[in-house]
Amino acid sequence: MTQHKMSFVLFGLLIAAMAAILVLAYGSYTLGFWRVYYPALTEFPVQGLDVSHHQGEIRWDEIPKDQFAFVFIKATEGGDFKDRKFKDNWEGAKKAGLKVGAYHFFTLCKPGIEQAENFMQTAPRERTALPPVIDLEYVGNCSKRPSREEFIKELDTYNRLVYAHYRQKPIIYTTYEFYKDYLEASPYQDYAIWIRDIWTKPKPEAFSNLHFWQYADNARIAGIETPVDLNVSFFPLP
Repeated sequence: MTQHKMSFVLFGLLIAAMAAILVLAYGSYTLGFWRVYYPALTEFPVQGLDVSHHQGEIRWDEIPKDQFAFVFIKATEGGDFKDRKFKDNWEGAKKAGLKVGAYHFFTLCKPGIEQAENFMQTAPRERTALPPVIDLEYVGNCSKRPSREEFIKELDTYNRLVYAHYRQKPIIYTTYEFYKDYLEASPYQDYAIWIRDIWTKPKPEAFSNLHFWQYADNARIAGIETPVDLNVSFFPLP
């Protein structure tokens, strides 16, 4: 075999090995064997999770209470979707002693009034509950991309109705991309922001009001059989 052919073969083997390593790394990540951040309780004493029907049957009595203090639970999406596990998760988490809050996935394809009615019909109005959350992101959303003015108009309608019902200013869960496109330099940038960033640690000074950080989407914890999202709060809970 000529030196040229040997170099070509070695190069091919190197590419194959690198591909195998990447596949293995991705597979082990999705299975929850590793993640980028493991925030210590000494640095972030207020930690929690967020769940939906994707987590299946959660054994709330097994959730480590020495690590997790709160949970945000998916209630609704769009104008008519109601999470089938919401009621069970809400009651189970409360019984286990966790602070609970409900969230709504805001779709860009439905009027704000329909979405508000859907959420208010589903999430109970309880004095001890955490503020309701509006989930604003592109992933899992419809393909429509309204103008900034159109979006703010529908969000204003949703927010006005939800605030009047729960008497609590909503928390906004979002991504950097969505925040930049629709929320930055709007009145909503001053709402309590919950940012998703599983690769880097967000800088609170980059936001007007950063309250929560979702640092993992693949965690494995006792009581939940599937990967789950983990979060920290930068402030004590109300």
